[in-house]
Amino acid sequence: MPLKSGDLLRVVAPSGRLRNRTALDRGIEIWRDRGYRVEVTEEIVASWGYLAGKDAARRKQLATAWSDPECRGILYARGGYGGMRVLEHWQWDLAAVPKWSIGFSDITALLWSLSHQGIAGIHGPLLTTLADEPDWSIDRLFQLVSGQPVPPLQGDPWVGNVAYGKLLPCNLTVATHLLGTPWQPDVTGAILAIEDVTEAPYRIDRLLTHWRLTGALAKIAGVAIGRFSQCDPPEGSSSFTVEEVLRDRLTDLDIPIVANLPFGHDGCNAALPVGVAAILDGNTGELSIV
Repeated sequence: MPLKSGDLLRVVAPSGRLRNRTALDRGIEIWRDRGYRVEVTEEIVASWGYLAGKDAARRKQLATAWSDPECRGILYARGGYGGMRVLEHWQWDLAAVPKWSIGFSDITALLWSLSHQGIAGIHGPLLTTLADEPDWSIDRLFQLVSGQPVPPLQGDPWVGNVAYGKLLPCNLTVATHLLGTPWQPDVTGAILAIEDVTEAPYRIDRLLTHWRLTGALAKIAGVAIGRFSQCDPPEGSSSFTVEEVLRDRLTDLDIPIVANLPFGHDGCNAALPVGVAAILDGNTGELSIV
C-alpha cells in the first residue's frame, strides 16, 4: 500500500558500518520533512570490522523492523557489504504486513530476496546518499512510495525493439553472487537494470560472463544500464573500457538494451521499483514504469 504522511518508518543498518552520521541525519530529515515518522536506534552505529555490528545483531535489527505491525517501511542507512551475510540463516516472516524496503548497492541482496518472495521494494537512494540527490530525483522517490506515476527515464538506445517485463534493478556484483542461491528471483522475461562502482572492466567482464555461463542472461527480456562509476582501467594498462565490455557481453543477445540511464553510484540515482512491470524501449531509449 502507498505510504502517507504520518506513517512510521524504521532505520536499519544491515550492511557496512556507518561512516558518516551527518549524511545519515540529513537523509532522515528529508523523510521527516515529508511528514513521515522515522525511528532510529543507536544500534545503527555499531561496528564490527567493516560491518555494522555482528551478523546476529544486524538480523535482529531487520527482524524487529519487519515484524513491527506499526512500521510501514524500512529505510536502509548505507550499503557497503554485509546484506548477503544477513540472508544466511534468514527467512522473511511472510505473516507480517509487507513493508516498503528502500535502498541500493549492497541492499540489492535484500531487495532481490524480497522480490523472490513476491514483495516489491525500491532500488533508490540510501539515507546517507539521499541529500545529495537533485530535487527531481528526491521527488521521484516520494512519488513512487506514495503510489503516484513517475515519468520515464531517458537513456541512450543501444539495441532496438521493446521489452515488457518485471523490472529487476540491482548492483551487478551483488546480484551475480545471488545467482544459484535460494534468494535469486526468477529472471525469466525480466528487464535487468544494472549498475556498479569501483570494478575494473575485466571484473565486469567476469560478472557478465558468469551470467552467460549460468544461462541466466539468455532468459532476460531486456537490459537497462545505469552508471558504472570509478570503473575505468588503470592508466596505461592494456584494457577494454567498461562500455566496450558491456557492448561485447550484452549486444549479441538480440534483446533491447538502453545505456546511460540516470541511476547508480556517484551521481543521480533515480528510484526504480523492484519486481513491478516496466517497458524498456530500445528504439527511443526510454525506461517506463507501468
